[in-house]
Amino acid sequence: MDGVPRVPEQRRAGSSAEPAALAFAVLGPVRARRGDEVVATGSPQQRALLAALLLREGRTATAAELIDALWGEEPPSQALAALRTYASRLRKVLDPGVLVSESGGYAVRGLGEGALDLAVAQELAAEAEKARGAGDLCRARAVLGRALALWEGETLAGVPGPYAEAQRVRLEEWRLQLLESRLDMDLEQGCHAEAVSELTALTAEHPLRERLRELLMLALYRSGRQAEALAVYTDTRQLLAAELGVDPRPGLRELQQRILQADPGLAEPSAPAAEPASAPVRPAQLPATVPDFTGRSAFVAELGEVLASAEGRVMAVSAVAGIGGVGKTTLAVHVAHQARAAFPDGQLYVDLQGAGASSAEPETVLGSFLRALGTADPAIPDSLEERAALYRSVLDGRRVLVLLDNARDAAQVRPLLPGTEGCAALVTSRVRMVDLAGAHLVDLDVMSPDEALSLFTKIVGEERVAAEREAALDVVAACGFLPLAIRIAASRLAARRTWTVSALAAKLADERRRLDELQAGDLAVKATFELGYGALEPPQARAFRLLGLADGPDISLAAAAAVLDLPPEETEDLLESLVDTSLLESAAPGRYRYHDLVRLYARACAERDESPPDAGAPPPPSGQWGRLAAISRLLDFYLATAAGVYATERPGDRLVDHLEPTTYPGLRFGDRHEAQDWLYAEAVCLLACVAQSAGRPETLARAIDLLWAAHDLSESGANAKGYEATAEAVLAAARLHGDPRAEARALTTLVNVHHVSGRFEQAGREAERATLLARQAGDLLPVCWAGNALGIIALYQSRHQDGEEHLSQAIEHFRTLGDRPGEASALCNLSRIHLATGRTAGAVALAREGIEIYDAMGNTMRGANARYALGLALTQSGELDSAAERLHEALEVFRDSRQRLWEGMSLFRLAEVDLAARRPAQAATRAEMALTVLRGIGGEWRRGNVLTVLGRALAGIGQMGRARVCWREAMGIYEELGSPEAAEVRALLTPVQAA
Repeated sequence: MDGVPRVPEQRRAGSSAEPAALAFAVLGPVRARRGDEVVATGSPQQRALLAALLLREGRTATAAELIDALWGEEPPSQALAALRTYASRLRKVLDPGVLVSESGGYAVRGLGEGALDLAVAQELAAEAEKARGAGDLCRARAVLGRALALWEGETLAGVPGPYAEAQRVRLEEWRLQLLESRLDMDLEQGCHAEAVSELTALTAEHPLRERLRELLMLALYRSGRQAEALAVYTDTRQLLAAELGVDPRPGLRELQQRILQADPGLAEPSAPAAEPASAPVRPAQLPATVPDFTGRSAFVAELGEVLASAEGRVMAVSAVAGIGGVGKTTLAVHVAHQARAAFPDGQLYVDLQGAGASSAEPETVLGSFLRALGTADPAIPDSLEERAALYRSVLDGRRVLVLLDNARDAAQVRPLLPGTEGCAALVTSRVRMVDLAGAHLVDLDVMSPDEALSLFTKIVGEERVAAEREAALDVVAACGFLPLAIRIAASRLAARRTWTVSALAAKLADERRRLDELQAGDLAVKATFELGYGALEPPQARAFRLLGLADGPDISLAAAAAVLDLPPEETEDLLESLVDTSLLESAAPGRYRYHDLVRLYARACAERDESPPDAGAPPPPSGQWGRLAAISRLLDFYLATAAGVYATERPGDRLVDHLEPTTYPGLRFGDRHEAQDWLYAEAVCLLACVAQSAGRPETLARAIDLLWAAHDLSESGANAKGYEATAEAVLAAARLHGDPRAEARALTTLVNVHHVSGRFEQAGREAERATLLARQAGDLLPVCWAGNALGIIALYQSRHQDGEEHLSQAIEHFRTLGDRPGEASALCNLSRIHLATGRTAGAVALAREGIEIYDAMGNTMRGANARYALGLALTQSGELDSAAERLHEALEVFRDSRQRLWEGMSLFRLAEVDLAARRPAQAATRAEMALTVLRGIGGEWRRGNVLTVLGRALAGIGQMGRARVCWREAMGIYEELGSPEAAEVRALLTPVQAA
């Protein structure tokens, strides 16, 4: 930040600071404030005098210097008198002693700390430079951002005179230097995708500033947009030649060559050689080691030796294998803690959940690891290969230990290995990883009798065991010497002071209480779990086996209360007691989960132990009473709560009146934000419940309705893929059971999924099928929704007459049901048809009618969709300011409601407004933001639309190279989809190509 303009610290007043101290601003309009009160600083010339004195850094300015500053070479005849008048007026409104007369001139003195915004900016800039020099880029960026935020428009705005003009130029140049420095740090920290929109706008505003062009090229390249990055160079070279008759500076030419050569050095941020490297994040993720770790000395020494050899080797990998419950994790964590000193750059840990049906995906784990290592979310790529490559790059030069616990197989592990010298990986798994190249394999067996007894003694206590040594040996033998089984049994005994060791041994001697403990593999693990389960009180045992039935990765306290049909307080006591036995884990406050194998065991217990509610009831298949009732209550809970969320977000919407009735109540929320928080927090568990419940005819209808009520998840981005997979599974179940009503409703959920993803042909087919089945079943609501969807799909496919027919019918159907919000939705979609067919006035009227309906019902979120439609109509009618207002209103609601699809589309439509208003730079910024928000959602057709508008905006600011790249990508999308928009984009490219 060379060349920073300085304002030395003003002399402070001798008295203590008063609450209403004077403060001045020059980084924008020249202002003075006393607390919250604005001080009138007079005419432009009077403000020019004040600015000149403030910028004199507390030094005295002579009258001649001030006259020259205000009027230059042609002052008025009464300049000196006018100067004295201005000074007198300022002295009256400022605090005593601030504006002083001295040696025939004037000075501003006695200002408090932080009284001048420029001085504050200088201090912040110096602080940022110091932080950057120390390698703390996060702090440097934040502090520099605070400095830049002090500018409020043009510096010294509205202040006349040659001195003010010179200072304006100087301070604007400094601001740009600060901005370039902050953007440079943005790229160093991997925020290249976010920086593109800002740099696009800045290069449009300052087209000849090569450093901004260079940063834009680098940001585009790191965002995977190499063609656009090269197009920026072409645009810059042509502009410099045309405007200045010069070539780009060497740094810009070198960057172009490096991009052409795909230089690996550009792929990851790197600080300038003169600056210290940014201090890396040092993760310390190892779980706590157990204080009573016992035995395993040979294994500890063996693994410790391998880890100690990591320095100087490509990578040290140890894979510990053994049956569940044998202590693989305990051993690995203990060894990892002992080896921490050899890995000063951190330790990473993950439970890969390999023993369950849904093991952790490597790309998800890599995302978590990269965040833990300091990589910003926007810098994390999407694909597994790219994440693995970035992970290895981040670890290069570091000494990090990676503990991969509970792995499924070698294929799951390979992408997670560091692969660099000085790093090491420690893997645990139920299988021997003979196909993991270069791994040091360790087979972990059960404890020796001495080790097992020692562990038991440490937990229970020396005194109790010494008194009943033979009984203690019987206990550990009954545990099969498995560490987890021993720990569960010993913990139970330690928690019950009235029990004797002999009493526990007697319980374990009954083989009917265990599941064939001598078998190998999982059955031995289940035998171990039987020890804890057999010691539970009846209410605890019931909770243990019923909670294991739910398919989600964990379960909330409220959902658990529904499964158990108990009050939340009693449920929490039971669950916490299960946590104490290690049969259940507390994932977070109010959330609980099973280890994979414990869940399987709990389900086996439910199949074996659940019985009919009374002796007089007809005997269903063994054990299904309690199990089916528990899952039914959970489904009721989710459906009732999701319906409440839907009703809270969409007042007056009739969907909730057409859902299956429930007998178990759901949660109630104070506002829509609380409701949305619940929906997104429970998304994975909710979808798991839908899929699980769809398999039985008696719960299928409620499962489909739950999916329908939660359809916001299909538009949120994060849960869209899970929602789609669940919808497909539910549709298959409905067809399997031959239920046309259920199939129609399942199809209705899929129509929205395909629509959101831009698969309009498929959405149309599903909507037509849903309409046919729903009519056969006499279920009018899916007919309404499907008709509405068919109308908007026809619009996208330029079948306007078909679309109008579908929407007109949908409006009539919604009116028949008394569904006013549904009617408003169809009206707004019909507005889009009118707009596409040139009936702009009708489009505006229909959208306003939709807004009136939504507003009358207090339906904020759906009202945003109506404002979006009105914004489109107003744009086409030329009412651009009103259009922008409506779209901004919609955008705020969509952001607040986490509707990423519509947030991105609103930004796209605002870019169209900016283009129509001849604001191409702003349009480019908004289009870039839309691309970022719509990443991974909305489908390729919508991406093509945004790219087309972005190309138009870039062309408007003279960046034709980038514009061509955008249009070519858009045309490729349209041609692949067979979309008519391809002709429009081809026309945009034709004159360019002809030229």
